[in-house]
Amino acid sequence: MELLEQLFSILFTTLKDVIPIAAIIFGFQIFVIRRPIPNFKRVLFGFAYVIVGLALFLLGLEKALFPVGRLMAEQLTDPVFLSGGDAVAGSLTWQDYYWVYIFAFAIGASTTIAEPSLIAVAIKANEVSGGAIGIWGLRLAVALGVAVGISLGTWRIVTGYPIHWFIITGYVFVVIQTFFAPKMIVPLAYDSGGVTTSTVTVPLVAALGLGLASTVPDRSPLIDGFGLIAFASLFPMITVMGYAQITSWLAARNTRQSQAE
Repeated sequence: MELLEQLFSILFTTLKDVIPIAAIIFGFQIFVIRRPIPNFKRVLFGFAYVIVGLALFLLGLEKALFPVGRLMAEQLTDPVFLSGGDAVAGSLTWQDYYWVYIFAFAIGASTTIAEPSLIAVAIKANEVSGGAIGIWGLRLAVALGVAVGISLGTWRIVTGYPIHWFIITGYVFVVIQTFFAPKMIVPLAYDSGGVTTSTVTVPLVAALGLGLASTVPDRSPLIDGFGLIAFASLFPMITVMGYAQITSWLAARNTRQSQAE
């Protein structure tokens, strides 16, 4: 009974969130473009599927994924676990947190692969490019960037280095890389950093950062706990442009080999 009440509550909240979007789309179609909505029944059914799907998805996240993510973050950052039974938090070094780095890498890659917004962007990019941009190639490149970024972000929390050093250096590298990456991929690479900070990734990554900052001595959850999302947004730009550069280099090499033969 309680589960049904929560489902209906989330369903009502999702409906309120989707109605303004539908109102804007239908309003522009009717009053600005002044044309009838094609396949109106199909569009209405589509919106109904979106509302129900989002409600079930959010309920599943709240009941399963979020609690597991918080629990894993608390357990992996517990000084007792890290020290092998010797709960002296002050004696721990950054090397003792290797399971945290491994978990950050794994959870960053897996949540990004499952990110609905990334799947949608990858499918559209594949369609628009005529198949030149592979769906799985883009998803794996973004997932690798998020995994590396979150792992580096957890290492930063443990070591206590200022976050602006990493962010400034990363964006300088992105700007330089932009001049050498294929022009077709640059806008998509910049957008890939945004689609990673969505429904699945953000809560788990935030829980990991706050849990880590709460257990590491002399760390502030407010100052050090947040910021992992910035790493998750930055590094996919680097990996997507790097993926395009490697693909272009391999294609050019194959072309030269074919011409030489």
